[in-house]
Amino acid sequence: MHPREQLREKALAAVAKAAAIGEDIDLSQYRRTAPPQLPMAEADLCSLPQSDLDRLLMGGVDVKSHERGGTYIMKDTTVLHCSSKQEGVEVLPIRQALEHHPWIWDYYWKAVAVDADKYTASVELDLHDGYVIRALPGSKTIFPIQACLYMDQDKLQQNVHNIIIAEEGSELHIISGCVTSEHMRSGVHAGVSEFYVKKGAKLSFTMIHNWAEEMKVRPRSAAVIEEDGLFLSNYICMKPVRSLQMYPTATLAGPGAVARFYSIMVGTPITDIDAGSRVILNHPHCRAEIVSRAITNGGKIMARGHLVGNAPDIKAHLECRGLILGGGAMLAVPQLDGFVDGVEMSHEAAVGKIAQEEILYLQSRGLTEDEATATIVRGFLSVDIPGLPPQLQAEIDRAVQATNEESM
Repeated sequence: MHPREQLREKALAAVAKAAAIGEDIDLSQYRRTAPPQLPMAEADLCSLPQSDLDRLLMGGVDVKSHERGGTYIMKDTTVLHCSSKQEGVEVLPIRQALEHHPWIWDYYWKAVAVDADKYTASVELDLHDGYVIRALPGSKTIFPIQACLYMDQDKLQQNVHNIIIAEEGSELHIISGCVTSEHMRSGVHAGVSEFYVKKGAKLSFTMIHNWAEEMKVRPRSAAVIEEDGLFLSNYICMKPVRSLQMYPTATLAGPGAVARFYSIMVGTPITDIDAGSRVILNHPHCRAEIVSRAITNGGKIMARGHLVGNAPDIKAHLECRGLILGGGAMLAVPQLDGFVDGVEMSHEAAVGKIAQEEILYLQSRGLTEDEATATIVRGFLSVDIPGLPPQLQAEIDRAVQATNEESM
């Protein structure tokens, strides 16, 4: 039996199980097809409607920039553009990779289980496309690769599977934007992402979500980091979204492996966010850090973090901080599990409000109350990310600056 047929059997069983218990989103209310898009050359991307270009830019994807090593854009269910300008880095649509590159089967559904839930199963059963980004051994990216998953059709379920591989000794930086058009209101995005960081490699992945107000989003991600590898994950969601559930897991599979997760989230009154990260430290001298900043303006945010120490001489820290502005609910759920002698893990969790004396102090320096609040919030959301290239840190700073006043 072909591996794809085996995966399909598992997926069908997962869908049937989920249907029996009425799990979460009713996917039957969303369609799986959309008008096909004609491929575009890189030079032609600038001819997209300005409204589309503006939305892409808000997701960190700039088709006019020369400081990008490659570009992947998927609109609704088809690939609009896919190319690499960086020697030693491959960028491919995943459907093409599955048909023409046998090595992809060593990674496809190996970090994430196809039957983890009905969303992973749905991605396999009705896969639209996705990207494979692979840095060859020893290659070093000068500029980040940019990828965009764009949705334009209302009431669509977009199914995506991505695989990112940093081969031994390589360095790869990716900025990924998930965005919707200005007229779109509702839909479902089901996305599977599998990350593989080989010995001594470095991979940074920065994701910016900019969804429509009625979007329901179900990313399912996992990373495997080998000896002395580094995985750096940055996540930003500062625009309205109806429902978001994500809990990426990184497994440190070799001595000296490192994983760091940083997230910035802002919830509006309609928002229900359940987001977190987990790191499993399986070898000595592994390191991990999970840092989250979250603000709610009336919605609900569940900020989770989980560290699992399975080997001696590991160090890991978890930090969850939240602000409640204008009502809502903020829940911080840190968890530390140590199973051997010699683990060193810690956590900090805090939920509160802006101190009135801070606002009064800034007002005494000439700011209005709104300006003072925005300044404090901007400082709260600023996260210093070690090891991030200046171009990506600038993108994060821009996203925070651009949405701060609007969100507040």
